[in-house]
Amino acid sequence: MIFKSPGSVIFSIGDFNIYAYGVTMALACLVGIVVSHLVCKKFYPEENADNIWDISLVLLISGFIGARLYFCMLNPIYYLGEPLKILNFREGGLSVHGGLAAGIGAILVMCKKYKTSIPKFLDVFSCGMPIAQSIGRWGNFFNSEAFGAPTNLPLKLYVPLSNRPIGMENIEYFHPTFLYESILDFLVFLILLHVISRNNKARKGLTFFCYLFLYGAVRFFVEALRVDSALNIQGIPVAQAVSIVLMSVGLIGFLIINFKINKIR
Repeated sequence: MIFKSPGSVIFSIGDFNIYAYGVTMALACLVGIVVSHLVCKKFYPEENADNIWDISLVLLISGFIGARLYFCMLNPIYYLGEPLKILNFREGGLSVHGGLAAGIGAILVMCKKYKTSIPKFLDVFSCGMPIAQSIGRWGNFFNSEAFGAPTNLPLKLYVPLSNRPIGMENIEYFHPTFLYESILDFLVFLILLHVISRNNKARKGLTFFCYLFLYGAVRFFVEALRVDSALNIQGIPVAQAVSIVLMSVGLIGFLIINFKINKIR
């Protein structure tokens, strides 16, 4: 099966383009928020689930700013030469890791404002984030980006000449890593639903740390296949290094929570 992007522009109104990337990201955010709201109502009914909407507004703003600034930091030469393009969100250029860090910070601040349980709401949003990420990766498909190494496997992605890496101009087909991550993120979502259903009472916060570990593992694997990583240091993608940090924090948090529970018992 060959994937080929229909193009990044859905339609235009005069000189104003409506990009598939932006529409996809908007849909991803909406689904993520709705899922978080439903998860909160089901597993933490003692909390005010409507706070999800207010927290999400701040989370989205902070997340997009963090994602954009982090991406621009990984491409300093280009954006120092074209600083106004930092504000051009519509054409893509967002880093999940930057958005994740800023989003978590926003959740912590807003939970303190509403005097709600930080571990519970981290769990709730941890269920919404992977489904949003799963949908959001299709924005990369429309932009013909976030692809892997060349491949001749039946499942492959056609990359336009203008998007091919230097030295690979004569290669048409690449690993559709956007699809790999989309599928894996959805599996993470299903796993986390199981985790929160089993641990929402005694192990609050466990779902969040499981998310950090699982998403870190998914991203580490996908980055190993990609050829268009934003920045490599000594041949190692920065995204892989950050993913190792996420996995480490997730594993440590997982062990601490279980240690405390076992100690109480």
